[in-house]
Amino acid sequence: MDLLDRAASYLHLHGRLIDRLRFEALFGHGSRERVLDALRCYQNADGGFGNALEPDLRGPGSQPEPVEVAFWILDELDAFDSPMVPAACDYLAGVTTGDGGVPFVLPSVRDTPRAPWWETDDDPPGNLIPTASIAGLLHKHGVEHPWLATATEFCWSRIAALKETSPYEARAVVTFLNLVPDRSRAEAEFDRLREGILATVALDPDEPGEPHFPLDFAYEPLRLPLFTQDVLDTHLDALIAAQSADGGWNGNWLMWTPLVVHEWGGYVTVQRLKTLRAYGRLA
Repeated sequence: MDLLDRAASYLHLHGRLIDRLRFEALFGHGSRERVLDALRCYQNADGGFGNALEPDLRGPGSQPEPVEVAFWILDELDAFDSPMVPAACDYLAGVTTGDGGVPFVLPSVRDTPRAPWWETDDDPPGNLIPTASIAGLLHKHGVEHPWLATATEFCWSRIAALKETSPYEARAVVTFLNLVPDRSRAEAEFDRLREGILATVALDPDEPGEPHFPLDFAYEPLRLPLFTQDVLDTHLDALIAAQSADGGWNGNWLMWTPLVVHEWGGYVTVQRLKTLRAYGRLA
C-alpha cells in the first residue's frame, strides 16, 4: 500500500467529514463543491467561523482564528469567489480593534471549552496572529474588501516594529510577506527579519518537544529565500518517514482531549500531503 492509500485509510478511520472530503477533492475524484458545502456548516450568521473548525476552539461562536483555517481551505480549492469570503471579511471588520488588526482570540472564548492556551485579556489588541495570514491570503486571491486595507497597514506597522519574534508570529509574518503585492517592501522587511525568523525554526528534524520545522513555514515553495534546498530536502525526507503505521500524521502540540487527536490528525494529514505534492514528493 503506497503513501496516499495509507493516508486514505487513516482518514476514513479518524478524519472529520470535511477533511475526508478535502482529501478526495485534492487527491482523488471528489467534489470541490461538497467541501464548500461542509465548510459552510462551520460559518455563523455573523460571517465568522466557529463550531470547532479549529479543533482546539470547541465553542460554536465565531473567533478570528477559525477564519484563517477556513481561508486556507478556500485557498487549496481556489474558491475565494465564494460568498463565504466577503461575509467573513465583514465579520473581521466588526471585531477589528482600534489599531487595525483582529485579536488573537476574543474574550467570548471564556464561555466555551477550549485548549488552555486560548486565553485573553478583557480588551485584547490586534495581533499579527491571525491578521497577517488572513490578509496575505486575501491579497493572493485579489479580494477587494475595505477590511483588507486596514489590516494590511496594521501588518506593515507591526512588522516594521519587530525586533524578535515567536514561532507562530513568525509563520504569520512569512505568509504575509510571501503573498503581499508590494514585493520591494516585503523583501526589504524579510531581509531585515530573516535571521530572527530562522531563530524560531528547528532545523534538526529530530528535535523533541513542540518545535516548528521548516515545512511549517514553507508548506509550499516560497518566493522568499528562507531555506536552502538541502534543508527542505532533509525535512521532506523526514516528513515521509514520519507517516504513522496507520497512515496519518498529527500535530506535536498538546492533545488536551481525546477527540482533538482525531480531528487534528485528519486536518494535519491533508496538510502534509499537500506539502509533499507541492514539492514533487508524491507519485
